[in-house]
Amino acid sequence: MSATDVLRVAAEGGVIGDGRTGANLALGVGLIGVATGWLSLARVAGRISTGNVRTGAMSAMAVGLVGTALAALHLATSSGGPGTGNGIVGAIAAIPLGLVALALGRRALTRSRHIERSADRGGHEGKFGSAS
Repeated sequence: MSATDVLRVAAEGGVIGDGRTGANLALGVGLIGVATGWLSLARVAGRISTGNVRTGAMSAMAVGLVGTALAALHLATSSGGPGTGNGIVGAIAAIPLGLVALALGRRALTRSRHIERSADRGGHEGKFGSAS
């Protein structure tokens, strides 16, 4: 079997299972990204004290991007329309889920940078006194 035949069969879902497998994978990756982004936001707010905020935010953004790309790839390679059992509706739902993971990760990263800057400024004001 040639490489093009293997890729064609994999895109049709014949290797792993039915046509919904790619969409389910994209949905799972998107949900992991949303959970990671939400936990990163909780770390920034101080509700969770374990873990690194920046690492969680960057991983949420990366996982969200991967989930969106998997969903787009599944949409591009599936045949038929909604209701045919090819997982098109799941892939369509996975795209915004991946984008939400990207947005949550970005928001957590922005908030962590803002907190770091204000902590740096606050430390200098305490050492040298306030200007007003």
